[in-house]
Amino acid sequence: MLQTGQATDSVGTAARATGRTRAISAALAGNMFEWYDFLVYTYLAATIGKHFFAAQSDATSLLYSFAAFGVGFVARPIGGIVIGMLADKKGRRFSLILSVVLITVGSALPGVIPTYAQIGIAAPALIVLSRLIQGFSVGGEWGSSASLIVEWAPEGRRGFFGSLQSCSTTVGILLGSAVVALLTTMLSQTAMDDWGWRIPFWLAGVFGLTGLWMRAGMEDAPIYEHAKRHEQQAEGANDKRVLARRVLSATGIIIMYTVGTYIFLSYMTTFCTRYAGLTMKQALWANTIGGILSALVIPVFGHLSDKVGRKPLLLTCSVLFVLTSYPLYTLLASKPSVVVVTAVILYFDLVLALLAAAAPSALVEIFPTKIRGRWLTAVYAIVIAIFGGFAPFIATSLIAVTGNPVAPVFYVIFAALVSGFVIVKSPETAFAKLK
Repeated sequence: MLQTGQATDSVGTAARATGRTRAISAALAGNMFEWYDFLVYTYLAATIGKHFFAAQSDATSLLYSFAAFGVGFVARPIGGIVIGMLADKKGRRFSLILSVVLITVGSALPGVIPTYAQIGIAAPALIVLSRLIQGFSVGGEWGSSASLIVEWAPEGRRGFFGSLQSCSTTVGILLGSAVVALLTTMLSQTAMDDWGWRIPFWLAGVFGLTGLWMRAGMEDAPIYEHAKRHEQQAEGANDKRVLARRVLSATGIIIMYTVGTYIFLSYMTTFCTRYAGLTMKQALWANTIGGILSALVIPVFGHLSDKVGRKPLLLTCSVLFVLTSYPLYTLLASKPSVVVVTAVILYFDLVLALLAAAAPSALVEIFPTKIRGRWLTAVYAIVIAIFGGFAPFIATSLIAVTGNPVAPVFYVIFAALVSGFVIVKSPETAFAKLK
């Protein structure tokens, strides 16, 4: 028979495992819905541009549409600061419930807003409003959810559990790609342009409500509850030099993470249809296949980062971005076969998976629990706003200015060089106890 103490420990362990599963599942679901919305918008950017932004050419409409996409990132730092502070004061659960409510509103609005032909200038204004709401809410989403997931993870497995955060991002991207690909397969081009493009945004509202239901039942991790009960200052919180080093380390990871994500995942569909000779259907299915690969390998790389550290994976990604981005984009611009284009997309997804697997745990480990919510969330939101929000717009503009369809890779190479330098100078965090 179990002794009373053993039985109590067993019950406590089971309860903690149940709480961990519930909390992580809820956090992952909300993050997945966030990325579903953002990728659906970029996949349908050309259609949104035609319906909501009156312009003399399709290229100009596309630029306006991507500009509206980027405007949402202006609200990210504000949301990151506000929701991040709430994550430290009120808890990760509170901040994640707030963010998913706002995400649901911002995601569903494009599905019901009348077009420019119906209500004039109010149409693009409402699109911008939806992006601002979305940007504000997402500003606090990533840092809060990543913090909760890694804080719940057992010691020695933070890389694996943190990688599930990126895996949910990939699943959201995959879901967005699959939904749009399915619609373009089932509907005629006319039907898709007229009303079919709204369906993904209606689904975003349903997904968001599901995420809200899941998050209502989750709990904060014990390490957060312990930090909240103890009022002592986090180690190094008042040392400006220590805090500056932490901010710099996080910035270095995030720059490459966001630029790589938006150029190789978000913008890739637009690039392939405009410059690589693929139809929208072919490009969407190629990205869907890439998403499946990422979802499979990211947890494997996350587990690897627990064994060898975060830095080897991050630096490998940086080096490969610098060395291979230009030649492979040049190959894409030569309009090779669908098989070759798909292979290149799979390669970039695989390389990006190295970064996506190690980044969440590495970023969470940089900041102590007591100040993690406000600093991780704020830094992530600000860097994303500066380097990621306008990445598709920058890519389109670089091509328009230079006349070279391969021009976006110089933005990626720049980001990889900057990030690689910072990562080399930063300490390894994988093997230290989470504070």
